[in-house]
Amino acid sequence: MAFEIPYSLCFLFVLLQLPFSTIAQSYNNISFGSYLTAQEDNLSWASPSGEFAFGFQKVGNAGFLLAIWFDKIPERTIVWSANRNNPVQQGSRVEFSAEGKLTLTDIGTGKPTNIADGQSTYTGVAYAAMLDTGNFVLATRNSTYLWQSFDHPTDTILPTQTLNLNSSLFAQLTATNYSEGRFKFTLEYGGSLTLYTVNYPLKSPNFLYWSIETGSGFQVIFNQSGSIYLIAQNGSTLHVVLEDPVSTQDVYQRATLDYDGVLRHYIHEKSTDSWSTFTFIPPNICTAIVEYTGGGACGFNSLCTHDEDAAHTSCSCPLGYIPIDQDDERNGCTQNFFPQSCDKASSETEHFEFQELQFTDWPGGDYEHFQPFNKEQCKQSCLADCFCAIAIFNEGSADCWKKRIPLSNGKINDDVKGLALVKIRKDTSTSAKEKGSLVRLIIGAVIILVLNNLVVSIITYLVTSHAQVNPLNPVVRVMNLKCFTFMELKEATNGFEEELGRGAFATVFKGVLASDNGKFIAVKRLNAVVKENDLEFKAEVSAIGRTNHRNLVQLLGFCNEGQHQLLVYEYMSNGSLATFLFGESRPNWNTRKKIALGTARGLLYLHEECSSQIIHCDIKPQNILLDNSFTARIADFGVSKLLKSDQTRTTTRIRGTKGYVAPEWFKSLPVTVKVDVYSYGMVLLEIVCCRKNYEPEAPAEDQMILADWAYDCYKQKKLHLLWQNVGDDQEMDGIEKLEKYLMIAFWCIQEDPSVRPTIKKVTQMLEGTVEISVPPNLSSLYVQYK
Repeated sequence: MAFEIPYSLCFLFVLLQLPFSTIAQSYNNISFGSYLTAQEDNLSWASPSGEFAFGFQKVGNAGFLLAIWFDKIPERTIVWSANRNNPVQQGSRVEFSAEGKLTLTDIGTGKPTNIADGQSTYTGVAYAAMLDTGNFVLATRNSTYLWQSFDHPTDTILPTQTLNLNSSLFAQLTATNYSEGRFKFTLEYGGSLTLYTVNYPLKSPNFLYWSIETGSGFQVIFNQSGSIYLIAQNGSTLHVVLEDPVSTQDVYQRATLDYDGVLRHYIHEKSTDSWSTFTFIPPNICTAIVEYTGGGACGFNSLCTHDEDAAHTSCSCPLGYIPIDQDDERNGCTQNFFPQSCDKASSETEHFEFQELQFTDWPGGDYEHFQPFNKEQCKQSCLADCFCAIAIFNEGSADCWKKRIPLSNGKINDDVKGLALVKIRKDTSTSAKEKGSLVRLIIGAVIILVLNNLVVSIITYLVTSHAQVNPLNPVVRVMNLKCFTFMELKEATNGFEEELGRGAFATVFKGVLASDNGKFIAVKRLNAVVKENDLEFKAEVSAIGRTNHRNLVQLLGFCNEGQHQLLVYEYMSNGSLATFLFGESRPNWNTRKKIALGTARGLLYLHEECSSQIIHCDIKPQNILLDNSFTARIADFGVSKLLKSDQTRTTTRIRGTKGYVAPEWFKSLPVTVKVDVYSYGMVLLEIVCCRKNYEPEAPAEDQMILADWAYDCYKQKKLHLLWQNVGDDQEMDGIEKLEKYLMIAFWCIQEDPSVRPTIKKVTQMLEGTVEISVPPNLSSLYVQYK
């Protein structure tokens, strides 16, 4: 029975449960004008005992968090952060100003953010202090707290801290990403205490997986002895959430909603080097979450396993599946094989088999049920069904349930009675019976590779020798490329009369092939070529010619006669993306989305799918052409290979075009495929906003850097300003779509190449198969335009 006291004594009741030190708290005043700078070995503002500190903590490659942490243990455990979703760069600083404001200034944007919101908060502020409870406060002369970090928890509460109505703890996204993640712990206005999954990346609740439904909950108290309990407004204890440890002597404590969705009560003996779990809720997160919308505890197609002894959960992928994101195990899994075809003319059943998994299930999402069925019948039914990804067979009840992709709520647990039959392609199996086939497959692949190299060598030799004997022969072919004579191309372009475009190293002319039914072509005439090594030119042309993708401009042939070196491409009837985006008529939103995705897929092919990796080095709207259906086709890929290394550099000694050049060029750092990702991010911003990223010809008062402006609009929630520039209201499918594309672009143009996603992940984000987390803050991009 709850113990009740008069409401007039409620405040006293709460105070009596807190240690006297929280009432007469000792502190070290932080005076006006004090500041801290984000550095690798920066200073901090410590509590009197030194057990807690306030300052900047570096979190991997993401940047710095303005945080509070345990400072006397080897693991500097963060318990609060002011900017968890937006880490700042090195050199940023926090200042306690003369006005009593606590201000964080990111050096990347130069804009200050008030940590303690509300102008009225600052009236009467006399000092700031880091307390021994782990609470950072702004206080008056008589020690009344006008603002305190305890009132704005992130994922952790500490002894003496309370959680008030409508307050929440948000789990961080991953073990190393501190931004708000997929789970929240809330004391709702109705008085219920709940654990929810959220509709990530939004904060709205999705599935309730633990709750205390009292209807009268008022506060969650974490007292000094280690008990965490829910009280009513009159002070009566309604429910003990987490019990106190056996002993609280020489022990640090915290309660944290971890990134796996479990609320854990941790203790850390001061004589040891690590935290241990004392108790936790729910008892088993893998079985607690059964979402109707969403992937469950570990994401779509994954499996959740709970270790009761270690109070730990882990996520894994079944055989034939791989993680979508190696850095985020709860982002789910994807098939690592081609799914079964549904074409009736193509029977693929012989290419598939089943992996049997005991104690495994993906609850929900069944689309067919058969009873009575034996295991073999269940397998055959799934095998004959192209929609079937797995079947769950229960021998006791002779049930067979079929499920399709994506699979939700996957779990491995002893109480699961069914047997999961996971359908995979046979060549993904590593079972003993397939090892012989796998060896034969590898041997066959090696033989094919050797033969392929031999054929290429022979072709290169024949082309070279033939060209030396008769360089004007028009029928020499290299990997389906035609070797044109210079006179042929001069005639096709009517003496290079109609110019389509001009760059630093080449001029493009429109032509017509009379010998090919009047087919239009684009002839690129190189200005600066490799004259001393014709074999190298042919080898590189051959490498470009072997590429074949619907989002690349196809190379049809070449000419290599002394000083005349030309490349012959398909003609793109709708010109360049630059003309399309920046002309008088605004292209519609759906077409722009199509172009953005097509460009990303073309880059994905160059980076990961063609026979030899190609880094474009000059992605910009002028090098993205549009065919008659406005499909994006990347041009000029590999052309830099045909130029001398010193000829592919601008006057600033970098490849590419100002405004699209990745920062590593300026720092003489190794160049990787991430330079193309950066350039793509700049192009994506232009596609979204229909304006150039920089316009030096504009009047000084109208000049602006698109990335900086777009990022400011994004941070200030003023995305409508970006859309007003486009004027496409009827085509717009929600402002959240615009925000999604901006977030992808901001990830792409991060200064640190390691932080940028691969173009594969960019493509997945555009397709909607990968969730988009909040991007880190941007550095100023002005350096490119100086």
